[in-house]
Amino acid sequence: MPNGLKVLIVEDDPDVLLGCEQALQLEGMATQGADSAEKAIKLVRSELPGLIVSDVRLPGKDGLALMREVLTLDQDLPVVLITGHGDVSLAVQAMKSGAYDFVEKPFAPDYLVDVVRRGLEKRRLTMEVRELRHQLHDKDRLDARIIGNSDGIERIRVLIKELADTNAPLLINGETGTGKELVARCLHEFSARRNGHFVAINCGGLPESLVESEIFGHEAGAFTGAAKRRIGKIEYANGGTLFLDEIESMPMSVQIKLLRVLQERTLERLGSNVPVPVDCRIVAATKEDLGVMSEAGRFRADLYYRLNVASVLLPSLRERREDVPLLFEHFVHQACINHGRPAPAMAPAKMQTLMAYSWPGNVRELRNVADRCVLGIEAGFPPFAERKDVENVSLHQAVESFERALIADALRRHGNNLSQTAQVLQIPKTTLHDKMKKFGLGNP
Repeated sequence: MPNGLKVLIVEDDPDVLLGCEQALQLEGMATQGADSAEKAIKLVRSELPGLIVSDVRLPGKDGLALMREVLTLDQDLPVVLITGHGDVSLAVQAMKSGAYDFVEKPFAPDYLVDVVRRGLEKRRLTMEVRELRHQLHDKDRLDARIIGNSDGIERIRVLIKELADTNAPLLINGETGTGKELVARCLHEFSARRNGHFVAINCGGLPESLVESEIFGHEAGAFTGAAKRRIGKIEYANGGTLFLDEIESMPMSVQIKLLRVLQERTLERLGSNVPVPVDCRIVAATKEDLGVMSEAGRFRADLYYRLNVASVLLPSLRERREDVPLLFEHFVHQACINHGRPAPAMAPAKMQTLMAYSWPGNVRELRNVADRCVLGIEAGFPPFAERKDVENVSLHQAVESFERALIADALRRHGNNLSQTAQVLQIPKTTLHDKMKKFGLGNP
């Protein structure tokens, strides 16, 4: 069927309805029929068609009332009205009110096909524009949250878009400071659960005696000091997302209860035997290898497999050095706003130092450095202090990584203009071209 769009035909005369459907179907168009406006509205609400062809004269609601109602659902939905000879002035008025076109009885099948084909083409273009705007809107929003142009970060953005609207538990792996909670928040904010609560728990920051009460809640009198009922984090996250950070530090006793919640979709508060239904998405984060931990008996294997339905691996900052300048500029801008200070001058040598540094604290450490630069107290702090960091890479790998990062940053600053970039880097344009090809930077 052309463009994959369906034509809804609303006509109470079964012979006319059959004739319209056959004429359109012979041209490869998918059709659906309804003999009243009321039935048509139900079909439209369940699945918007590509175009509606409706007789003006219908039992109950007429075609004009149908048109007004469907246009409240989608103001760009093409509606073609079929009119009798005496209804032409009425049809002209209807077109002023939003109808796409009208067909006067009696009409040739070819004429109807031509009108519908043009309407479907208009609908196709409208849907394409909507989709492009939606993609651009999402991309802009996500780019503003997950910052960077490296391949690793682009893959993270793609994964967020693919996984956001699923309900599957998700495990985020990454070193400290790589942005695990930020990714979890983006998964929530770009999902259908965005209007629910995003509830974050640091499993390593809670005393073991309070973990169960904090996560599952308790009834009054459940233990000494429990004066009143407390709603736990899982229950509070009902309809939203529960983020469990540092889940590798969760006590075994709590892991067992959490597994039951994931399996049964219910929980029991401490001191209660009444199951409480819950509907929240679980997103867990860890800096450890839970697979290795489960093999060693330090983490429940069944919980690991339940959480690891989908997973995201966040790259360290040293694995995406080309993102350092963009991230640093972003954090400096934020720091200037927060501290009421002007942006400091950034010498090229200082940026090269930032890009050559190994960033053991990842993005969180880079943010702290940006704050110190804005406050004028960076001297003596890493990466500007002399350090003896040795990464487990060869000299050749380190040089190539640094060279790639410098070229990527220069290209970004000069809008991918090869001549200007080559001039700034003081290398021939042909050499820059070869290095871009070698490092997979853009389309030289």
